[in-house]
Order: sequence, then structure tokens, then C-alpha cells
Amino acid sequence: MPKQQHLKDHFQEARLFNARLLVGVIGILILTGVLLARMYNLQVVNYKDYVTQSDRNRIQVQPLPPTRGLIYDHRGRLLADNRPSYTLTVIREQVRDLEQTLQVLQGLLHLDDDDLQDFHKRMQQRRRPFEAVPLSYRLTEEEIAIIAVNEYRLPGVKVEAELVRDYPMLESFAHSVGYVGRINDRELSAFDEEQYRRYSGTHTIGKIGLEHQYEEQLLGEVGYQYVETNARGRVLRVLERIDPQPGENLRLFIDTDLQDTAIEAMAGRRGAVVALDVNTGGVLAMASTPSYNPNLFVTGISFAEYKALNESLDLPLFNRTIQGQYPPGSTIKPMLGLGGLHTRAVDANRVIYDPGYYQLEGEERLYRDWKRTGHGPRVDLMQAIRESCDIYFYDMAFRMGIDKIHDFGAQFSLGSRTGIDVPSERRGLWPSRAWKRGARGLPWFPGDTVNVGIGQGDVLTTPLQLAVMTATLANRGHFIRPRLVQWVGSEETVPQIQDVDPIRPDHWDYVFEGMEQVVHNIHGTAISVGRHLNFHMAGKTGTAQVVGIAQGEKYDSEALKERQRDHALFVAFAPVEKPKIAVAVIVENGEKSSKAAAVAAEVIGKYLELEAVAEAGASEEEGKQP
Repeated sequence: MPKQQHLKDHFQEARLFNARLLVGVIGILILTGVLLARMYNLQVVNYKDYVTQSDRNRIQVQPLPPTRGLIYDHRGRLLADNRPSYTLTVIREQVRDLEQTLQVLQGLLHLDDDDLQDFHKRMQQRRRPFEAVPLSYRLTEEEIAIIAVNEYRLPGVKVEAELVRDYPMLESFAHSVGYVGRINDRELSAFDEEQYRRYSGTHTIGKIGLEHQYEEQLLGEVGYQYVETNARGRVLRVLERIDPQPGENLRLFIDTDLQDTAIEAMAGRRGAVVALDVNTGGVLAMASTPSYNPNLFVTGISFAEYKALNESLDLPLFNRTIQGQYPPGSTIKPMLGLGGLHTRAVDANRVIYDPGYYQLEGEERLYRDWKRTGHGPRVDLMQAIRESCDIYFYDMAFRMGIDKIHDFGAQFSLGSRTGIDVPSERRGLWPSRAWKRGARGLPWFPGDTVNVGIGQGDVLTTPLQLAVMTATLANRGHFIRPRLVQWVGSEETVPQIQDVDPIRPDHWDYVFEGMEQVVHNIHGTAISVGRHLNFHMAGKTGTAQVVGIAQGEKYDSEALKERQRDHALFVAFAPVEKPKIAVAVIVENGEKSSKAAAVAAEVIGKYLELEAVAEAGASEEEGKQP
């Protein structure tokens, strides 16, 4: 019997089809809803965010570093310039494999380990996205050509032209003008948001000297440009530009010719020279020898070069003019003599017997005069200044007492910073009872006062302080804060003046005459220099012990090493009748104060010569005017 065949159940199939269709439609609707929700999220909810991200891939903000202000001397000669240089930079966001790129660059340019180490440090510093990081400075034309030929292999690597600091006078102004150097991690971490913004695109900062002191004015204001780039980061067009504002220029009181004269007069010896304009407080010359080339520090000094400078026994990095603290020796005697007259501890008629030593009552110690046989039976203050009689000043100091000595000398900037417009000035030491009690826990003794009377013992001064003291003397008591900078942009700096206690005119005249006799009297301690001068100056010689000499022993130069011998000092102002310039000189281990006096004489002579030429030129110009 044949099998029965079942007919198709069309109803069942239709129901199954409809169910599947419904599931499909629902699935499509769900997916369409998800797609629409995603589109809504992209186009409405997060539209601004994604537009911004898109623009970041296409539009970049590039900082435009300002041109650093220039520094000129008094006559308009450049002391700090900006010169074009080519720098190899890397934009990290555009480099696929940084280490591989650096390996390629090493093979092309022979980069040393110092360059790579510094580059990695800068890469770790805070920076903006797509900000170029310097890898190598001062590329040669050959190196630039190599990079250009291999540009296709080096995405994110660029050669950028920029201005770098240059010091055309080399060693002459290293300690006063200072230098700029790369911004380090410590400086960067101390930046606030405003500083971080201002230094965008700038890789250097003032480190010492005027470059540091006037960093705010020299830096300028950063600019920006919005640029459109392609997928490789190449700039297609500039959309908007805000130009940077250049820094202010500085014009100094310093005269390059006078500075060169001071350096040449030092003849390679260790020491310092400071010359001040008596009437303005302007620094006319400020030389610390030996010195160094500040250009070494601008783009990064090598370890070997820095080690050689830092470990040199001659301390070329040390600014002796404001950081060197030396016993002033007899250079402070005119100031103390004026104090003795003012406080009535002595008068112009007081005379003493000088047997070659001084002895305090009840003490066995003898305080020796530099002249073993003494200066005679009747030594007055005039002779004491002229011939630098220690015994007179021992006695006068004892009669004044340390309290009056300290208060009077403090008015002449001793023991305090002068306030000059460069950083790192030391205050020296002008001792007092309170100082000794606080620093050493000991009382003040009469012998301490005796030593202060000849600028020895605990007394320490910087060459700048001695120059300011001398200028204040020449000004008859007007203390003017010393300044290096005369103009900041178009704005002139303002002198700060403070007067010492009123002093009788005849006392000033008396001390001036004594200082003039130091140089021009046959018995003066600087007559060896004075007899060759064609102008009159007032001065005072001084020597300062480097090592102590035992009681009763004589100073033996031959028995001492060169660096243990006495320092030679000299202070002076000129012309005597109408002072214009004050000078302080120290020649380390120079022994004879005449060496320092000769330096001062050359500097003053050059200044008066330059002034005469300037006055003649001004008179000629006036004569041409209708």
C-alpha cells in the first residue's frame, strides 16, 4: 500500500516567515537607533569636542619667541647681541619611533652623548603639544644640507632658524653683563602659569649679572601663530598671527674703552677694578680678572670646559668686584680720619710719638707699624694719612671706640650691600660688639678696636664697597647707590641718594689734602706713581695680610708662597678740586700698593682723556650751530 504524502502547511510557513521578518525589522530598528544615537552624540552632544580634536590634527598653535633686548655700553657699543643660528629640533608628536630617529641622526651628524642626554632631559620637561624640542645648536651649512637631503626619513625633525645670544666683547664683561643659558629643570619647576606662557618657545634665561637682574625687561612678550598643517605636520598656511614684543634694550654707564684700560692695566694679575662716576653713581668700569668667555654658556657648556673653569686656582668664574671680600687695610684710613675729626677723638693739631709700635695700657702685646723705625716724634693726622702711619690710627681708633667707628663707617656702605643692580653682592664685614657677641659668643676687646683702626682684624670689604666709600668721600658725604644701567628702553634709571651725618667743610678739606699728599707729596706712599701724572688725584694706598705673621716676626716675601703674599690695594678720586671719578683697585698677592696705584692712575688718566675728547666734540658741535 503506497505511503501517504503530507501537503505543505502554508499557514505555518507564513507564521514562521512573519516572525523572522519581525525579528529582522526589530534588529534593524535597534541598529538604526544605535546609529542615530551615535550620530546624535557625535554631531550634537560632543560636537565641539570632536571639532576641537579635529582642528588639533589640522590646526596648531605655535609660540613665537620675542627678540631679547640688547645691551649697550655708554657710547652705544654692543655688549650683548643676538645673532642668527640654526637649531635641530624634534616634534615628538610627529615622530613614529623616537629612538630609531635619534640613531639615524647620530649617524648623520655625529651627535655626542651630552647632546642626547640634554635632549632627553628637555623631553621630560613640561611643554605644549607639538612644541619643538632642541636637539643640537649652531648647525653648519653642511649639516643643514644633510638634514634636507634626508628629510623624507626624518618626520618630525626640523631645522629652525633662531636668534641666540652673543657677547662680542668676550671676557671683558662676563662678570657684569653675565650670560644666558638653557632653562633647567629647577628653573622650569619654579615657573608659574604666567612665566610658563612667557617662556613658550624660548629655551634660555638670564643666569647671572645684568642678564639675570633685568630678565623681566630683556625677555619681551611671546607671540603666537595659528597654522594649518597636513597629515605630515607640514605647515600649509598661517591662519592668524600675534606678533611677539621685543625686550627692552639696556644702555649702561660702562665705557668699553675704560673697561679695556682697566683689564690691560691689570696685566693678567688676579684682582679687581671698580670705577664710579662720582656725580651719578654710574659704574664706569667693573673688571674682575681673570675672566672667561660667556659665549660658552649660551647653548650649553661641555663638561670638560666647565670643569677646567671651575677647578682653576685662579677662579675665573668668581666675580671679585662684588663677591671678593678682602681686608681693606689702610685704604679706609681717610674715612676713619674724617670720623676721628667729626667725633672729636682727634683734631688737626693733635700729634703723637711714633716709635714704631703701639701698646695698650696693661697689655704686653706690641701693635707694630709697617715702618719698623716709626714715623717720628710728632705725627699729626695729615702725616698719618700721607705716610699711612699705623700708630696714629691705632691710637685714634682706641680713642673713638668701636661703637663710634662702626656707626660712622656704616654710613659709607661698609658692612652692608651697596644695592648695585646685579645679583649676588656680598655685604662684607664691618664688625661691632653685637656682631662679635652673636657670631662668636665673645665680648669685644680693646685690641679688636685697634686692629679695625688699620682695616685689619675682622674687617672685610668688597672692591665695590671701597669704590663707593671713596665716591662718598669725594662727594663730601653724598652716598649714591651704584648703578650699571643708565637706561631701560626709553626710561632713565633714577639715582638713590642718602647723606651721611653733617660734617664740617674744613674737616673734608683736611682729609682731601691728606689724600692728595699721598700721591703728590715727596713723602707720600704713592709718590712713585704721582710723580708721573699730568693731573692731580687724591688717593690712599693699602696692603692686606693673607696669612698671619707671628708677634715680633718680619714679613718675608721670599719665605711665602705667591698666593700667601699680601694683597695690594689703592683707592682714589680725581680731579681733586672737582671730583668726577672714584676708583678702587685690588691686586691679589701684589704686595706693593704701588702696583694697585699704577692701575688706578691709568684708569683715571684714560677717563679724563675720554672726557676731554667728548667735551671738545660737544664744543665743536655747539660752534657749528647757527
